[in-house]
Amino acid sequence: MAANTIDNSLLCKMFLAGAKNLEANKEYINELNVFPVPDGDTGTNMTMTIMSAAKEVAGLDDTTEMKVIAKAISSGSLRGARGNSGVILSQLCRGFAKVIGEVEVIDKEILASACEKAVESAYKAVMKPKEGTILTVAKGVCEKVVELSADPEIDMDSLIDMSIIYAKEVLDKTPEMLPVLKQAGVVDSGGYGLVTFLVGAQKAFRGEEIDFNIQPTTGESPRVDSMSVDTSDIKFGYCTEFIIMLDKVFSAKMEKDFKAFLESIGDSIVVVADEELVKVHVHTNDPGLAIQRALTYGPLSNMKIDNMRLEHQEKLFKEQEKAEAISSEVAMEHKEVGFISVSVGDGVNAIFKDLGVDRIIEGGQTMNPSTDDIINAIDKVNADTVFVLPNNKNIIMAANQAQAMVEDKKVIVIPTKNIPQGITAIISYVPEMSAEENEENMNSEIENVQTGQVTYAVRDTEIDGMVIHENDIMGIGDHKMLAVGTEVNATTVEMIDKMIEESDAELISIYYGADVTKEAAEALADLVSEAHGDCDVELQYGGQPVYYYIVSAE
Repeated sequence: MAANTIDNSLLCKMFLAGAKNLEANKEYINELNVFPVPDGDTGTNMTMTIMSAAKEVAGLDDTTEMKVIAKAISSGSLRGARGNSGVILSQLCRGFAKVIGEVEVIDKEILASACEKAVESAYKAVMKPKEGTILTVAKGVCEKVVELSADPEIDMDSLIDMSIIYAKEVLDKTPEMLPVLKQAGVVDSGGYGLVTFLVGAQKAFRGEEIDFNIQPTTGESPRVDSMSVDTSDIKFGYCTEFIIMLDKVFSAKMEKDFKAFLESIGDSIVVVADEELVKVHVHTNDPGLAIQRALTYGPLSNMKIDNMRLEHQEKLFKEQEKAEAISSEVAMEHKEVGFISVSVGDGVNAIFKDLGVDRIIEGGQTMNPSTDDIINAIDKVNADTVFVLPNNKNIIMAANQAQAMVEDKKVIVIPTKNIPQGITAIISYVPEMSAEENEENMNSEIENVQTGQVTYAVRDTEIDGMVIHENDIMGIGDHKMLAVGTEVNATTVEMIDKMIEESDAELISIYYGADVTKEAAEALADLVSEAHGDCDVELQYGGQPVYYYIVSAE
């Protein structure tokens, strides 16, 4: 029989179970992102946020006081927060923890108060709260918990169950609140993530079996000397993973024969089968052989092939860069003002460094840095005032959260939403002006930058009246989809044409990505110059992943 209150031990189990359930469903949550770009990361951001707290909670034992558990949940989620969805989730945790940290056991009334504080904290963290998001789902849960807690006939199990049922009802209504969700035919991904966490917590409350295999934090991460590893020691160079969608019965003999075949071409073999699918992992020098054999059992999905030798070389290069960066930090003299920029791509990184940025935080669309990452970067800049350029709308909230947590320096976050805005912001800095005057000037200048980004679609959808098919090329503007096509340069030109229509731009800056050749980029620049002869066109290597081109018009 389920308990009618939640003590410290049960709270830990519920939190860890919620975290694990969220982690298990993160890829599905990523797929719910409205824009079909290849970097949907709501599930990843929420998971990394909650797992940061879960690792701290996992290090506690059954005798730990409620206030210590509350602090672990609050501080862990706060420092691990990534992206808007992660920051909002951390604020929900923080508000909830503030109430439960003052009691020894949670009953229905305390649960209701904690939910109210959680929602209050989350709404305060968002400058312009939008309904139809994770906030709406959280508010719905809170209202139902408060309503049910006042009924003396309702026990805790029924309260939790009915609140989650209501949360799902609110989630199903999110497409009616946000037209972009309705157009894409999905519910809000952040709201789905929250419900997923609550479902996991409910399982633990009811005593259902959960795997709590979360490693507690133990201080420093283990140090691995990658420099001593020779890539020639890697016998099988390609890490190959895929799922077989079975179209026939996968008998024990088939499984045995398949494993034997994989052993003949590689090692590190994992084959996990159920009635509908088979998950396969193998290190091999010929991924094609593994794939061909697998296709005899059914179609494949979730295919991933990584060159481990190449990855190792890249890791060595990054470690060398890191060592050089550490050396330069030690020698960094104290100054009045310093700069931090979030960036991705060696070309873009070089541009920011040339413009005077003291520290680059690797991140962006495909991996949002956490609040803790930003705090650590601020700590390493030897300056009284530090300007932070997030360069992504999904990182601004984490930067603001870091700003609030740093006490020994003045931190100013310029809310840059993309790389061109970040470049404009630092170019606009005037050393003779005060920090406050520069903040006002930089905020004003970034508003004059119009941007566009070109990438490919990962699924079929319809946005802003444009029908998009998987693998189509998309030109995405600041506020809407500007162009859709099948060829990169042609779509980019169409996107730029529409950007220019909406502005009196004099300068067009084009940053080409890692997947674009210099020749293709120069051909694009020529096309744009011909079409817009009254504008100066600048072409620079950005080296960014995912996006073929990032364009600004000023």
